[in-house]
Amino acid sequence: MSYVGGNAVVHCACRDVTDHRRARDELVYVNPRLAGMFGYAKESEVMGRRVEDLVAQSWRNQVVENMTRRLAGECYRTRLEFVALRRDGTEFEVSVDGTVSSYQGRPALVGLIEDLSDRQKSANELKAYVSKLELAVLGTVQVASSMVELRDPYTTGHERRVGEIAAAIGHKMRLDSQHIDGLRIIGQVHDIGKIGIPAEIMSKPVRLSRSEMDLIREHSQKGHDILKTIEYPWPIADAVLQHHERMDGSGYPQGLAGDQIVLEARIMAVADTIEGMSAHRPYRAGLGLDSALNEIERGNGIQYDAETADACLTLFREDRYALPA
Repeated sequence: MSYVGGNAVVHCACRDVTDHRRARDELVYVNPRLAGMFGYAKESEVMGRRVEDLVAQSWRNQVVENMTRRLAGECYRTRLEFVALRRDGTEFEVSVDGTVSSYQGRPALVGLIEDLSDRQKSANELKAYVSKLELAVLGTVQVASSMVELRDPYTTGHERRVGEIAAAIGHKMRLDSQHIDGLRIIGQVHDIGKIGIPAEIMSKPVRLSRSEMDLIREHSQKGHDILKTIEYPWPIADAVLQHHERMDGSGYPQGLAGDQIVLEARIMAVADTIEGMSAHRPYRAGLGLDSALNEIERGNGIQYDAETADACLTLFREDRYALPA
């Protein structure tokens, strides 16, 4: 504000935005590919239309605002993904990479538009394929588990129950869903190596001799050898090999200790101990859940991973988690 002859004068700066609005509202030129993308037979059917006519209702304000900002010089080049509208009213996702230019002396927006429908279709197809693959993996796991149970009917359901307990412990440890799914599957195959152990030893109703126990202990290595050539999204072969390792190095078959043991194997060691001690065996009656929990507590941070042991004890003693049937 200033004063002229004692009178207050307000100075204003005005800008003609007619061309900006016209450039925003009208399509000056489109190529045949874009016309076809939006369901028009030829370019002339699109030219002269408002941009909003090609945008889904829910996105129109955002698209118009984006164009206005570019024409006003607030931003030079932008990329925007939104839902577009075909001539027949169907919606589809697009991406526009645009910049400011001029056409016949008027401001104009030049953009490259990409139909994202194929990308979404590919993503959906990939998701469906992965789901089928996961089902195939689960089917294979269940077959392998059944083969072990046929050779050792006294431990029927052991692997499935270990998988469920391991998954519950993983959930208590706040692992993500992928890790939890992996624990459930690893549990179902952790004793697959027992396929290579003589059936008469597996089902012997008395305590085993030292040499027989040595044969039983080979199941970890045998299981690893069976699974190592198959690609899984989880470290299944390593977990199967290491599920009898202990944090203080007293386990088998490699005498690994601490972080040398993969997390999945550390969780499996606790879950396997809980189920194994609680359940009946040919050579002894089940010792019960309390005895199993006392064993985990006794070895907490020594034989068993402390975080895993704590989660297990809380799960059963405070959350009252029940052993799977």
